[in-house]
Order: sequence, then structure tokens, then C-alpha cells
Amino acid sequence: MNLVTVSGPPSSGKTAVILKTIDALKKQNLKIGVVKFDCLYTDDDELYKKAGIKVKKGLSGALCPDHYFVSNIEEVTQWGLDEGFDILISESAGLCNRCSPYIKDIKAICVIDNLSGINTPKKIGPMLKSADIVIITKGDIVSQAEREVFAARVNMVNPAAIIMHINGLTGQGSFELSTLLYDETVQTNSLKGMKLRFPMPAALCSYCLGETRIGESYQMGNVRKMDFEEK
Repeated sequence: MNLVTVSGPPSSGKTAVILKTIDALKKQNLKIGVVKFDCLYTDDDELYKKAGIKVKKGLSGALCPDHYFVSNIEEVTQWGLDEGFDILISESAGLCNRCSPYIKDIKAICVIDNLSGINTPKKIGPMLKSADIVIITKGDIVSQAEREVFAARVNMVNPAAIIMHINGLTGQGSFELSTLLYDETVQTNSLKGMKLRFPMPAALCSYCLGETRIGESYQMGNVRKMDFEEK
């Protein structure tokens, strides 16, 4: 089984891209499953079910969705192996810009959209910078010049990535992505002992543990203060 991790900011078009790409993968007679991670709510699993795709959904609730992903991905992978999938696609929640759900030697895809702002590639962090493939969506809403400038900004922060433009509504570009996802020489039988590409955010502070009171005397653990003397 090939495991693929897909991440990206909220509403960037991750689910739409995955659905269109799966349509192309099915023409190769591949068996595909999806696991959808999110924070508080998602009905994307219903979209996958409607398309005839086996899916599992996990909601992190009060836990950081990236920590939740890492805590569950081994069991999710075993589910995919038990189901006999050729490809298991893991779709992340819209993570904070400090997080990344990517695993070393597992294909990593970041989905980002043209409407998010010209400086967004500089703000996203490891979710974009350590991806193997960067998908840019919503290109039909902006001009050709804007698409090229945005793609250039993406290339500046991740020059090693393959950059692709995909239309989540029409599916244009999804076939090209599908040709990059499955490699029959690669088999993921277990994630035990494998490593994340980027470490989790530093923790724990008192607010991580449930503190609600404001004040320096209540701030314990990992605390970082702004330097107000900087000019």
C-alpha cells in the first residue's frame, strides 16, 4: 500500500482535489481509501462515501489536530492494509502554520489557493516548505499574471517541490497528479519507528493543560514573551 499525506490551510480545496484525483486513479483499477482528520466538525466524509470511497473520520476536539494525527496514523495505516487498499490518502485538518503532518519517506502534498494572499507562502511554514508536491487551486478566479507570481512565491519557499495547478471543480490537472501518487515499488506496511519530517511545536504551557486565568503568575512551562525593547 502507498500512503499519501495531504495537508493545507482551511478551505484551500483539499477534498475537491482529492476527489478529482481519485476519479483518475480509479481508471488505473486501484483500490483507494481516505482518512479525514479535522478539529471540530466535517462532513467531507459524506462526500467520499457518496463517491463510493471507503473513508474513516477523526475529530481531534480539544487536542491539537497535528498531535491527534500522529497519535492515530499507525492504526489508520493498519486499517488501510486490512482493507487491501493500493493507496491510502490521509487528509489533514487545516493546521496551524507551525505544524506539519508529513512523515519521512511518505509522499507529502500541500494544497494552497491563489486567493489566500500573495504573502501566504511565507506564512505557512513546514506544511508548505517540506512538501514534495504543492498544489495551487482556484487559478480560474485570478489572472495569469497573478497565478505566475503566486507560483513563484511558492517556489521561493520550497524550490524542491513539484508545483501543480489543479481546478477542484473541473478536475483539470488532477490526472497529472494521479500519475505521481502510486508507485508499485513502494510499500508501507508499518509506520513504527518512522520519523516526522518536522518536530511538533514546543509544549506544554499552563494553558495547554487547561488554565484559563490570565496573568504572569499563572503562566508556567513553555512561555515566550515579546521583546518590547526592540526597535
